[in-house]
Amino acid sequence: MKVAPGRIVPLGYGKYVRSDRIVGMEPIEDGRGPGRRTRVWVEGVGESMVASRSEGAILADIAEGAEEPGRVDAQRRLLVELLETVEKLDPVVRRIVANQGGWDLDRLEGRVRRVLGVEGSERDA
Repeated sequence: MKVAPGRIVPLGYGKYVRSDRIVGMEPIEDGRGPGRRTRVWVEGVGESMVASRSEGAILADIAEGAEEPGRVDAQRRLLVELLETVEKLDPVVRRIVANQGGWDLDRLEGRVRRVLGVEGSERDA
């Protein structure tokens, strides 16, 4: 992966850093679920910073060749909306969709959760 130089990367909590100054990341999972927060080391800063974003989301922002930030944000919002809609579907509707359309909504929901880095529902357990 090549880092896109000079790109401003939001870490959350009102923190922003240049993409080419991030030198390390570590997910923080202690009691919060995977993908929720990340410890980020920045060149020239003595201590790590805590980001409210997953390491995957930060990596997507710093990678060279990544889509423009506005498009990435729109794609993320679309996935969040899809996840929220699928979560609300009744089990009977899920079975109808599986039988009639061949869509495994539980599997789709799990994949979207992994991409977004959010915890699973009781259905995923």
